[in-house]
Amino acid sequence: MKKKIWIWIVVAVVVFGYCYATYNSFVKLDETVNGSWANVETQYQRRSDLIPNLVNTVKGYASHESQTLEEVTAARARATSINLSADELTPEAMERFQQAQAGVQSALGRLIAVSENYPDLKANQNFLELQAQLEGTENRIAVARKDFNETARAYNVAVRRFPANLVARMCGFDQKPYFSAAEGAEKAPAVNF
Repeated sequence: MKKKIWIWIVVAVVVFGYCYATYNSFVKLDETVNGSWANVETQYQRRSDLIPNLVNTVKGYASHESQTLEEVTAARARATSINLSADELTPEAMERFQQAQAGVQSALGRLIAVSENYPDLKANQNFLELQAQLEGTENRIAVARKDFNETARAYNVAVRRFPANLVARMCGFDQKPYFSAAEGAEKAPAVNF
């Protein structure tokens, strides 16, 4: 009788130890995903902060291009109005966030195209610096998104593995969505001169 009790105690300790270690690994992975998401948001905020400076620089040279400037400003406003915390990462919320950011990227592309019509603007040191910073920011965004996808993948693998998936389900650890390419991104953009 005592032997059976000790066996049950040992089994309970092993199961508890496994659940304890698994839960803590999920917490660590979840925080890694949250940190990666914060890095993505930081890079988008950096881009958002650069836009008013870029718009004001272009405004000085291309005052009659007001529609393009207004589109950039409006796209920035739409993008900054969508705040997505790491706790709210669902495929639908991620899609809305990506659409807003794609609008900014598209508007910035049009703004850079407008600059081609103004040789003085293209040679302006402030514009060149802002353009270089914007390009660097777009690269940082790409890296932050890649890092987020890598941490989300590691988290999702851990959440789906058996028997850890039982602990994940009991404790409310759900899969995280990935960033995906915008619709139509597989087509090369047309460049016309």
